[in-house]
Amino acid sequence: MAVRDEIIRKNPTDGVLTEIKKSSEQTTGVRHALTIPQQRAFMEHIANHPVYCHWWPLFTVLLGTGCRIGEALGLHWDDLDYERRTININHSLVYYPVGENRSSIQHISKPKTNAGIRTIPMLDAVKDAFEMLHEEQKESGWNDLEIDGMTGFIFCNRFGNVPNPQSVNRAIKRIIADYNAGEEVASKKQHRNAVLLPDFSAHNLRHTFCTRLCEKETNLKVIQSVMGHKDIQTTMDIYAEATEEKKQESFERLAATLDVF
Repeated sequence: MAVRDEIIRKNPTDGVLTEIKKSSEQTTGVRHALTIPQQRAFMEHIANHPVYCHWWPLFTVLLGTGCRIGEALGLHWDDLDYERRTININHSLVYYPVGENRSSIQHISKPKTNAGIRTIPMLDAVKDAFEMLHEEQKESGWNDLEIDGMTGFIFCNRFGNVPNPQSVNRAIKRIIADYNAGEEVASKKQHRNAVLLPDFSAHNLRHTFCTRLCEKETNLKVIQSVMGHKDIQTTMDIYAEATEEKKQESFERLAATLDVF
């Protein structure tokens, strides 16, 4: 109002939040990607486990698409284009408490920005995961749950509902604990260093996909489009972190072959 009424020429608070975000001291909430050995150990443990194996398709999709957890859980069969091998991301499943008793309900939410609406490629492993779920529902019955007029959801739990993000994160914690307990015993028997999994959530799997993508792709606009980042700075930050180790590996190879004198 002061700027509008020409009392002052410039709003002194402009850009303050941006500076806080960029501050090096603002490290709260920083998420890290799984390393390749950790990612492989996590997925192999799920695939070979008699109890947790049913989670394999969902985690394959998360690690193979970089979708936000709500975007993945909100997918329905019409979002898949097998002919073009693409996945359409245009909505998200949200889960929040309402009413006086604060009971949680599911709703469909549209992306807040146009960047969230995107088409991403369907990798072979992701296609296999979808086909596995399709065969399961074909035999046991299709998911007939309706949320805000939308039906045909891909992911379904044993109660006939779409899983919520909290249940997914709880499953991750159980899997981590189970894997680490077994890995500590196995590594001691085999006299090797243990490959332990850190504590992480479903969002770390999105960050992990983005890191793997940054390690293979140099075009930041492509990465930004696939990830649905509104701000290119977010993409650049992840790219810088992901390529730091690769840069060191490149210099080590260069040092072995390059003569300065």
